[in-house]
Amino acid sequence: MFSPGTSPIVLILKFASLAALSIALGSLVYGVVSAPTRVATRLGLRGLKRQRALAQNEAWASIEPLVRWLGVRMSGIPTEEQREVLDRQINLAGDYMGLTADEYIALSVLSALAGTGVGAVAGYLLEMGGLLAVAGVMLGGALPYMQISGAAQERMKSIGRGLPYVIDLMALSMGAGLDFPGAVRQVVEKTSNPDDPLVEEFTLILQTIGLGRTRKEALLEFSRRAPVETVIEFTNALIQAEERGNPVADVLLIQAAVSRTRRSVNAEEAAAKAGVQMVGPLMLVFFCVMGLLMGPAIMTITAGL
Repeated sequence: MFSPGTSPIVLILKFASLAALSIALGSLVYGVVSAPTRVATRLGLRGLKRQRALAQNEAWASIEPLVRWLGVRMSGIPTEEQREVLDRQINLAGDYMGLTADEYIALSVLSALAGTGVGAVAGYLLEMGGLLAVAGVMLGGALPYMQISGAAQERMKSIGRGLPYVIDLMALSMGAGLDFPGAVRQVVEKTSNPDDPLVEEFTLILQTIGLGRTRKEALLEFSRRAPVETVIEFTNALIQAEERGNPVADVLLIQAAVSRTRRSVNAEEAAAKAGVQMVGPLMLVFFCVMGLLMGPAIMTITAGL
């Protein structure tokens, strides 16, 4: 390993460097292994979403302990206001994979590191220097945000599309003699998809009322969790009916009629927009066809000249 003529001072320095490196690596490993980590929550909707994500996604199950461990280290970085914003975004996405705000930051950091590695390797292979590494860290860091934002938008669309049908069912149920919790229970029990976002929200409404809180509080929480126009109109109408003493069944019938009208209007608007949106692709197809038809003629004329 060392040549016979190596100076004793050089040998001592090399052994000291190796010893220092070994101590540093050992300390790092010991710190990682022995450092406390947050126990994954198993309670509430967020805990249920975490357990479901772990059972369905093997890749997430393999990195979840690391994300949870790093999340504890990141807990001192965001302020309370920033943590509330992140929690709000996760809630809008339906408690996405049961993440907490600190784990959200940790996942972004890990994704940025992975993006940096992929970008660095790609830059080396393509001889593009560190440009792809910079692009990788930016894209990797933004990937969790894009995933959660996309999940939140899709969830809001699903709730907005499904609420009119739920209002119809509740109106029929209350017209048949059920009270409001009974009508909500009908929605939850008669569904064919228990993972539907709207069913989850109505389950939370039932649980909130079952804990002794008022119907108004349950509806206000629903409108905060799903700030969609149809949801806000629905909750405001029910709250006003309760405050004024109007029959809730009659209000639901009116809301059902309004929802059906809105569905028809939205369908007509979508059909009108579809025709306008098809103009661009049709123009591209037209230019391609013209190129195929006129290209040989132009080449023949050019060759004759």
